[in-house]
Amino acid sequence: MKNISATLAIVWRIAVPYFRSEDKWAGRGLLAAVIAIELALVAIDVLVNQWQNRFYSALQNSDWDAFVTQIWIFIALAFTAIALAVYKLYLNQWLQIRWRQWLTTHYLGEWLDGSKHYRMQLKGDAADNPDQRITEDVKNFVEQTLTIGLGLLSAIVTLFSFVIILWGLSNAAPLHLFGTDLMIPGYLCWGALIYAIFGTALTHWIGAPLVNLNFEQQRYEADFRFNLVRVRENSEQIALLKGEGAERGRLLGRFGYVIGNWYAIMSRTKRLTAFTASYQQAAVIFPYVLVAPAFFAKKIQLGDMMQTASAFSSVQGALSFFVVAYRSLAEWRSIVARLDGFEMSVASATNPPAHEPVIALKAASGGRNIALEQLCVNLPNGTPLVAADAFAIQTPERVLVTGPSGSGKSTLFRAIAGIWPFGAGTIFIPERAKLMMLPQRPYFPVGVLRDAVIYPAAPGTFETARIRDALIAVGLPVLAERLDEDGHWNRMLSLGEQQRLGLARALLHVPDYLFLDEATASLDEPSEARLYRLLAEKLPQATIVSIGHRSTLDAFHTRKVALVKDGEIHVLGKDGEPAQAESTAAS
Repeated sequence: MKNISATLAIVWRIAVPYFRSEDKWAGRGLLAAVIAIELALVAIDVLVNQWQNRFYSALQNSDWDAFVTQIWIFIALAFTAIALAVYKLYLNQWLQIRWRQWLTTHYLGEWLDGSKHYRMQLKGDAADNPDQRITEDVKNFVEQTLTIGLGLLSAIVTLFSFVIILWGLSNAAPLHLFGTDLMIPGYLCWGALIYAIFGTALTHWIGAPLVNLNFEQQRYEADFRFNLVRVRENSEQIALLKGEGAERGRLLGRFGYVIGNWYAIMSRTKRLTAFTASYQQAAVIFPYVLVAPAFFAKKIQLGDMMQTASAFSSVQGALSFFVVAYRSLAEWRSIVARLDGFEMSVASATNPPAHEPVIALKAASGGRNIALEQLCVNLPNGTPLVAADAFAIQTPERVLVTGPSGSGKSTLFRAIAGIWPFGAGTIFIPERAKLMMLPQRPYFPVGVLRDAVIYPAAPGTFETARIRDALIAVGLPVLAERLDEDGHWNRMLSLGEQQRLGLARALLHVPDYLFLDEATASLDEPSEARLYRLLAEKLPQATIVSIGHRSTLDAFHTRKVALVKDGEIHVLGKDGEPAQAESTAAS
């Protein structure tokens, strides 16, 4: 019971915001229409139940006129039911797509806001494969919540509608055993209730493990799909290393979890289906067994018996809702658990625990320098990595940051960019300063080249001539003629070409602070020198901070600082001075 109430609380938390959103009136209107149609269909079932009595009584009495009248009544009821069923499906699907659109937009916004997607990945928490949670889980949540919710509503309304009919029929057709009428008020209702309780209890006992099994199945499926995407994205490296055999074995190992868990689902589903199918088949004949003695004793007519059987079936079906829908409920609960985990992970990335220190980014009003005060950058597990205090990057200057591999140079850049929260201390950034980070492997979205170059600016932000000039300036004149070509540029271009394209992006955006994390490491030294001279010419007011290992980079920077090891931590500057500093003439 506790698990059910917890699940319902999560469903309420996920579902209600849509019906309070900017699309609330459309959502509420569609939901109200679907509910009204559902209730109307229950009313049709009640009318059909009453019709059955009149129809079969007409047959028993050989009353032709009554028979024809009932046929016309049935046609009217049937056409009404068909129209209601069609619009119930149509409006339900309309509500589904609007709800899914809002929920997907909401989750994407939460996931991508403030680099939370990156922090979630770093923390390695329970929200595995967020792509699946935003696509499949959202779709299935909306669809199954409506299906199960409307099914439960229909079951409740059907129960109350037919239990009154069945109670009256219990008095009209008393339980007849061994030639004696046993007057048990509402005995047909009690029979349906006992039958349903018995079925529900056994169904839950047999099917309870399906909740966790379905949760694991979705996780294994998503993990297998994610690793297939990884192979596709890294196909060149795999081919160069002749790693196809290793990848096949690794992928089949992942797929083995899918298969093993599926066999467990099959086994449990087989037992559940065997019971529920037996339960449903027995429910067909059970009401006739109860009322047949009264019929053969001439206490009731054929129409009464058929109406009683139909009403009993409706009451028993309503009470057995959880028996019939148990597997769907198990899948639904696993989906709810996955979306809950995703929301908790996003919240954790947004608001780290109060007891954990974080790196604070503050606007330096009136200042023109980036300043690091009592900064300690940690790994996600809390291990200290880089320390800096009273260190400033002045404007405009050219700073070269060096240090051994793994000393935390790139992580320091991430902290300055505001995407690495692990650690303590303060980083002061000038107000309204525009920072741009260029990593060793830049990112380009799949699409037309002009949009890939100006990313993350909106399409149309820069004139075509300006984009073409930037590409020619960085040594990519061939690409300057392919601006409208659609492609996967991270695959189509060499790493050196990608790095040139990244520098073209910097020329277009004109940042105040440009951080180059080995952003020219794949270029030959003469090309690297030409591009650094280009940056000095085109971005004279920009502060450029580079990470690099080549000694040839010294000539293009006015200051050089090195991360030096002090115990278990690398230190950038001591006592307010850089750990290593030297002035050079910028070329």
